[in-house]
Amino acid sequence: MTKIKDVLWDLNPWWKEEVKIEYKHREIYKQIKKFMPLPQIIALSGLRRVGKTTLMLKIIEDAIENGFDSRNIIYFSFDEFREVEIREVMREYEELMEKDFRRQGNYLLLLDEIQKLSNWENQLKIIYDVFSKRMKIIISGSESLFIRKKTKETLAGRIFEFKVELLSFKEFIRFKEVNFEPSGVYERELTKLFNEFTLTIGFPELVNIKEKDVVKKYVKESIVEKVIYRDIPGLFKIKDISVIESLFNVIMEEPGQLIELSELAKKLKISRQTLSNYLTYLEESFLIKRLYNFSRSRRKTGRKLKRYYPTIISTDLLFREDELSKSRVFEWLVVNQLKAEFFWRDPYKNEVDIVMTNGEPVPVEVKYGKIDFKGLLAFMKRFKVEEGYVISTDKEETQKSNGKVISVVPAFKFFLVSRDRLRV
Repeated sequence: MTKIKDVLWDLNPWWKEEVKIEYKHREIYKQIKKFMPLPQIIALSGLRRVGKTTLMLKIIEDAIENGFDSRNIIYFSFDEFREVEIREVMREYEELMEKDFRRQGNYLLLLDEIQKLSNWENQLKIIYDVFSKRMKIIISGSESLFIRKKTKETLAGRIFEFKVELLSFKEFIRFKEVNFEPSGVYERELTKLFNEFTLTIGFPELVNIKEKDVVKKYVKESIVEKVIYRDIPGLFKIKDISVIESLFNVIMEEPGQLIELSELAKKLKISRQTLSNYLTYLEESFLIKRLYNFSRSRRKTGRKLKRYYPTIISTDLLFREDELSKSRVFEWLVVNQLKAEFFWRDPYKNEVDIVMTNGEPVPVEVKYGKIDFKGLLAFMKRFKVEEGYVISTDKEETQKSNGKVISVVPAFKFFLVSRDRLRV
């Protein structure tokens, strides 16, 4: 069995030599840096392969560049060490480096894939309470680290969580190391880049990868199978994983569908409560997202049917050439890029794909082909709002009626230009 000491040497090359990481700027890193001087634990959560470990390595690189003793930085991943305790790793380090956490220097402790450990919350609480004056702790997890009530209670006031998302279109442009500004001059190039961005599904490692078979194998084996067959059974103690896999495939193949729990539960031959639990497991493992039907009343919002979108689109759907498939992929991408939480549907089947809720609600329709404003206008009338958007593939125009303004904006422009500059 591999010893912790051997792994520590392998995982911490900066103890012996200068190390440079390959890092492209992520928008969330600016937020993380603001909290580094505070004593609280920083937690990075998010889907597998979105770049959590790279962000941890960037934190290490910056700390060393700012004069932090490289031998006082400890990185450890629990991906293959599920029975090891955090304190055991710390003891091995102290013995290896002839250090004493209680007496000597300041330390940076980075613990990757911490959710693999049972009772990690209580372990971490004890370490924080004893060592926080000398130690900054960074952790990561491929699940929502605060889904359990006991986690919130155990670490209350001791931790800040940051969710690391798939790449945004802006970040993709940076990863490509191209500069197409002003965007109005490079519309053709940016439209092409947006189509290329779609094929990455937002994974940093798929930037510049165009082979279909590579993308399909990467998504299936590096993400989906590991989450469904390793992470979810371990976290939620599920023995028969085939049903949860079938459920995820249903959502992947038809993103944005309204799910009526009793009906789908009957189809999958499970109870309504089991289906509800499985949807929660998929959501907390970052494989799907739930959109609520918008209402100004929270009580009404919670009672209505929800829409479900996969975080990862079906790769079969992604590479199909028919218009319906392209439309579904386009809608999926926009919903995920906007981090949407709400849609809207009334009893007369007027619909809006996305409702943004920073301040006054703003309706957004996603149109791959033909454009109509029926749903937007119904929403704007119902909620007395004056601004709405249609995100298109390439069309751009403004419609004004009775003091209401609807801006039709190409997707690439919507995600690159601030809203106050979008009207044409």
